[in-house]
Amino acid sequence: MARVSATDSETDRASAEGGSSTLPRRQLGRYLRDWRTQAGLTIAEASRLMEWGASTLQRMEKGQADRIRTIDIQELCRIYGIPGDLAEALKGLAQQAAVKSWWHAYGDLIPENFDVYVGLEASAHQLTSYRSELVLGQLQTADYARALNRLGYPEASEDELERRVQLRQQRQALTSRKTAPAAVDVVLHESVLRRVVGDVKVMAAQLRHLADISTKPNVTLRILPFTAGIPLGDATGPFTVLHFGTDSKGHPVEPPVVYVEGFTGDLYLERPADVDRYLRAHECLQRASLDVQPTRNLLRQVAKEFVA
Repeated sequence: MARVSATDSETDRASAEGGSSTLPRRQLGRYLRDWRTQAGLTIAEASRLMEWGASTLQRMEKGQADRIRTIDIQELCRIYGIPGDLAEALKGLAQQAAVKSWWHAYGDLIPENFDVYVGLEASAHQLTSYRSELVLGQLQTADYARALNRLGYPEASEDELERRVQLRQQRQALTSRKTAPAAVDVVLHESVLRRVVGDVKVMAAQLRHLADISTKPNVTLRILPFTAGIPLGDATGPFTVLHFGTDSKGHPVEPPVVYVEGFTGDLYLERPADVDRYLRAHECLQRASLDVQPTRNLLRQVAKEFVA
């Protein structure tokens, strides 16, 4: 029999005090929902095993439970058969503070090998992104990703490197699937085209891939040329805004999130003012960029230069 958590009334009070759901709690809810489904349990069945009311588990899966005990997450993980390393990550998510700007330091509460962003990205309906150094992961070829991983994980075995590359390629199903593929709107700085990753053959293939994939109706790709200078008067660094679609009434299913990747951790921003500022920055970068067809022409031209 499971240990008993807070009562429904206690959870209701916590929700009233804490306000809206936060990103770590929503991610926790997604994983719990997916694993419950894989375990073949309904919300009612899983709730009975936890000695909860069904609404308590439902709120947790929606990321709306403001009071979460790690001992309860541990018990849910046991019931669902969630492996130990993932269980530790989920307990770490449960311990994150209820904030609208979340700095996720690698290895702090959540194991370093657990990628929070990947789970978030899988639920997105649209990615709005700017990249100043590297090709966006959703648009990378296998060889480009492989070259980056060899540099980033020099001690990894070939099998481990291939596993990482395969995971990156699997993520691309989000934008390549036949049914309701996610939309991608990307601005790449011209330096991304000129910086050699792997070797010249890898770069030529990567740029041809970008030119080809930019013909898809759900992919918008523009190059910000060197001649555009600094359109914002300041450097934003790379960022991605994730949108999660709307419900039948036109309301966002979840608030959009700005993802800013760092070397020792990642920043997630949910405050509307922050999201709006990044979206306005992206619009400014778009206006300073080449149009879609000139972008495609430049990609093919630079690809030829690499192998000339």
